Amino acid sequence: MDHLRNFCIIAHIDHGKSTLADRLLMKTGTLLERDFQDQVLDNMELERERGITIKSHAIQMEYSFEGKDYLLNLIDTPGHVDFSYEVSRSIAACEGALLVVDATQGIQAQTISNLYKAIDQDLEIIPILNKMDMDSAMPDDVKDQIVDLIGCERDDIIEASGKTGMGVEEILEAIIHLIPPPAGDPDAPLQALIFDSVFNSYRGIFAYFRIQNGTIRKRDMVKFVATGKEYDADEIGVLKMGTEPRDQLSAGDVGYIISGIKTSTEVKVGDTITHVDRPTQEIIAGFEDVKPMVFAGIYPVDADDYEDLRNSIEKLQLNDASLTFIPESSAALGFGFRCGFLGLLHMEIIQERLDREFDMDVITTVPNVSFKVISTKGELIEVHNPSGLPVATAIDHIEEPFITAQIISKSDYVGSIMTLCLDKRGTLKNQVYLTSDRVELTFEMPLAEIVFDFYDKLKSISKGYASFDYHPHSYQKADLVKLDILLNGEMVDALSTLIHRSNAYDFGRRICVKLKELIPRQQYEVAIQAAIGAKVIARETVKAVRKDVTAKCYGGDITRKRKLLEKQKKGKKRMRQVGNIEVPQSAFLAVLKLD
Repeated sequence: MDHLRNFCIIAHIDHGKSTLADRLLMKTGTLLERDFQDQVLDNMELERERGITIKSHAIQMEYSFEGKDYLLNLIDTPGHVDFSYEVSRSIAACEGALLVVDATQGIQAQTISNLYKAIDQDLEIIPILNKMDMDSAMPDDVKDQIVDLIGCERDDIIEASGKTGMGVEEILEAIIHLIPPPAGDPDAPLQALIFDSVFNSYRGIFAYFRIQNGTIRKRDMVKFVATGKEYDADEIGVLKMGTEPRDQLSAGDVGYIISGIKTSTEVKVGDTITHVDRPTQEIIAGFEDVKPMVFAGIYPVDADDYEDLRNSIEKLQLNDASLTFIPESSAALGFGFRCGFLGLLHMEIIQERLDREFDMDVITTVPNVSFKVISTKGELIEVHNPSGLPVATAIDHIEEPFITAQIISKSDYVGSIMTLCLDKRGTLKNQVYLTSDRVELTFEMPLAEIVFDFYDKLKSISKGYASFDYHPHSYQKADLVKLDILLNGEMVDALSTLIHRSNAYDFGRRICVKLKELIPRQQYEVAIQAAIGAKVIARETVKAVRKDVTAKCYGGDITRKRKLLEKQKKGKKRMRQVGNIEVPQSAFLAVLKLD
C-alpha cells in the first residue's frame, strides 16, 4: 500500500483539468502516442462536442520514481456547478487533490467551492498554476491569490502547462511525496465504497468502488449492504484506458466489479460492498443525498414509450446519481416523470443523453423549483409542480427557496452585476475585494429567478469573466401566483408556472406573443390567454386560415353573401368546440428561452 496514491483534479470550469490529465497519462506511459487525442478521458460524444467534462473519469497509472514503482489512481472531475455532485463523490475516493488554477484568470467561484469540499474530507491539497505558457498569464498576482486562499508557501505552488507538458514531472513528484498512501487493513473484513456505476447491455452493471479495508478476490461471494443482495464477483479489475481484469484487489485500490446485475435499482452510489461469509460491522458513511435545484416534467412524445422511458431514466441514473425522478401525469401530455436536476445545463445534458444513448423522443415542461405551501389549516405541502397547487382559497402563504450566490468578477463589471441581481429580487449581503481589480459579491436571492437565464446574462454582461457558484440557504415567504396559459379556454398544464406577482404580467404577455408565432394557424381563430385564477392578464389571437366562401357569388343581392358567411361562421364555431390544438415541442422549448 505504500506504493499507492489516490488523487483527483479539481478546478473551475475551463481551467485545464482534462488537458493536464492527458499530460499525466502521456508521461506515465498509460496512453500511447498513437491513441492520443485532446481530453482523452472525455469519451462521451457530448463532452467532446461541448468541450466540457460531464462525468468523473477514474484511471490507473504506473510510474517509476527513485527506483520504486508506484500505482497512481487519478480521477478527473467536472468543473461546472451543475455537476458538483460528481466532484463530491470523487473526493470521497481520494487522499489528495490537485487544485488547478488558470494563470490567466486566477481563482474563480467554483475553485473555492471545490476546494472547501476537499478540505472537508481532509485531503492533501497540491496547488498548481496552469497555462503558464500563455502570454496573458499573471503568475505573481495569481500566486498571491492562492497563498491567501489556502495559506501555503509561494514555493509550494507548481508552475505548469497542460498544453506544453511543463511542470508535469514536478506534479508527479509532489503526488508521490505529499499525498499520503491510503490507510486501511488488507486483512480486515472487506469494506468497499461504490462511488460510480455504468450500465453495459451485454454484461450488466459495472460498479466502480474504492476499497477502504480488506481484500476481494475473483469469484468471492459479496453482499451489497443497502439492498442486502448477494452476488458472485464474476470479474474484478482496475480501470486503465479500458477495464483490466485482476485476480485480487486489496485496501486502497480503486477498481470495478461485474456480477451480472441487470436491475439498476440494485446498485446504489454510496453503498458498501462486503463479504457474505465475513461481513464488516461498520458501514461506510456514503454520500449525502443530492438536493435537486430545478424540477421539470419529462414525457414521452408517444404515450406507448412510457415504460421504455422509465428504463432509460433508470439506466441514466446509474451513471448520473444526481438525477432524481418520480412518476407523474399531466392532462395535456399523459404519463411521464417529474425529474429533479442540479441546474439548467444538467437538465439539457440529460435530455440530450436520453435522445442519443437511448433514442428516446421526449417533451420537457417548463422547469421550476419546489415551493412550500402553508394551507389555511396550517398544513405544510411541498409543491414541485404548479398543477399540484391547492386552490387559492385554501392557501395561507407560499414559501420559496432562497440561495446564497457567490459571484467573483473584475471590478469593472460590479455595477451591471449588481443591477442584474437586484432585478432578480436579490439582496447584497457582502462585497469583498480579493485584489485591487477582483471582487467577490455575495447575494441572497430566490432560486426561481436564476433557473432560466441568469447564468447566460451574467456571462454576457461580464464578458465571460464573472464566475458563479451557489448553495441552498432557506425558504422565505413570497407573493407568488400561479400563471396559467389557456388555448381557446382550455388550460395547458405543461405551460403553467408559479411566478412572483411583480413579474407575472410581463411574463404572461411574452409567453402569449411567443406562442402566437409558434402555434400553427387553424381553420378557426385560436385565442391564447395568460390568466391568474379567473383574471385574464394577456391575450393574443392566432387568426383563422380563411376560405373565401363568397367567391362563387357574383352580382345579386348582398343577403346571398351574408347567408353564406353566417353559415361559415356557425361551422367555424362548431369546429372550434371540437378542434384540439397541437402545441409543438418548439413552443415548450421557446418558453424556456424567453429572454
